[in-house]
Amino acid sequence: MRMSALVLAFGFLGCSRERPQAPDRPKAEADSKADMPGMRMEDTSAATAGDSGAAPGMGYLTAAQIRHGHVRWAPVETGTTGESGSVPGQVVPDEDRTARLGAPAGGRVVAIRVSPGDRVSTGQVLVTLQSPEAGTAQADLAKAEADVGSRRAQASYAKGARERAERLLNLKAIPRQDYERAVADDEQARSALAQSEAEARRARTTAAILGASASAGGLITVRAPFGGVVLARTAVPGTVIAAGAPLVVITDPSKLWLTINVPEAMTGLFQIRGRLGFSVPAYPADTFTARIEAVGAGLDPETRTLLVRGAVDNHSGRLKPEMLATVTARAPSEERAMMLPADAVQMVQGRPTVFVAKPDGKGGARFIGHQVQVGPQVGNRIAVTSGLAAGDLAVIEGAFAIKAELEKGEMPEMEM
Repeated sequence: MRMSALVLAFGFLGCSRERPQAPDRPKAEADSKADMPGMRMEDTSAATAGDSGAAPGMGYLTAAQIRHGHVRWAPVETGTTGESGSVPGQVVPDEDRTARLGAPAGGRVVAIRVSPGDRVSTGQVLVTLQSPEAGTAQADLAKAEADVGSRRAQASYAKGARERAERLLNLKAIPRQDYERAVADDEQARSALAQSEAEARRARTTAAILGASASAGGLITVRAPFGGVVLARTAVPGTVIAAGAPLVVITDPSKLWLTINVPEAMTGLFQIRGRLGFSVPAYPADTFTARIEAVGAGLDPETRTLLVRGAVDNHSGRLKPEMLATVTARAPSEERAMMLPADAVQMVQGRPTVFVAKPDGKGGARFIGHQVQVGPQVGNRIAVTSGLAAGDLAVIEGAFAIKAELEKGEMPEMEM
């Protein structure tokens, strides 16, 4: 009995000595959680004691975590909040300064005197054709001009005969009916001359349209209506073509058009006489301008886009027709606001939030979320109208990663 009592007493003492170590288990668990790669949530009292500027419940990332998460911050900047947008466009020839020349009549291509890229002057011969229609037009013109000569001689003779008859009638040397016959002959000769001259003008116009008025043997010469540059040449020497077949396209490159198919949501940014900025892949660092000349009366029912056309001054000759462009339009009213990358604003608890960094000087930083008011987005930057102060170190890269880490634990206190 005495031995049993001693064993029980020593066992009780042993258990009593081991029991105080139970509180060490939460500490071990806390140490294991602290070693996890996620964000640590700082204790309120510790944060307050160590850094008076830190907010309660602030999240903390080490230097290694910041590097791994590609987190970067910068002082907030101010910019314009005017609504703007970018859409694709295309530089095309100015159709008011472009001539798409076709064959005025069917025939055979004899010679082509220009190539794409050549500069031409007004009246320069571009293409020569041989056409039966041109031969007929030339023959008709020659016949009409010969007939005009004959009728003019007859009219001159009839006029002289009338004048003589009038003198003789005054002298009572001829009967009156002879005078009246001379008057009728004169009127008929003048009428025939007028008809012949009209026919000659018709033949001359037909020959001019065919480009055959100054040539012989049924040749047609297609000339440049104005000075410019040859854009395309589709005619091939020796081929037989029909009337209207395309031959050469020339344009005045000093003026171009910028065409844009604007999505329905952005149509309000495009107004007549508005200014547009655009860039082209050939000169990515340069910005060109265009003035809006025409806005479509309605949307395309299939694409739900609005056709907009701008005029481009291209006296420098750097822009070429058919270049692709990125067009930026901006609303006329603009205000100043703090500008951040669009990814810097994250939705936290249903509200737009920007994370502000509090560096610790050792590569790490604490982060606190600021609820903000946002304005319009300009390109890939968004306006923040309230909720931040000048000099705040806003997270501009890696904000989503910070949000994800914070949502793993207790959400940080938000600053209004």
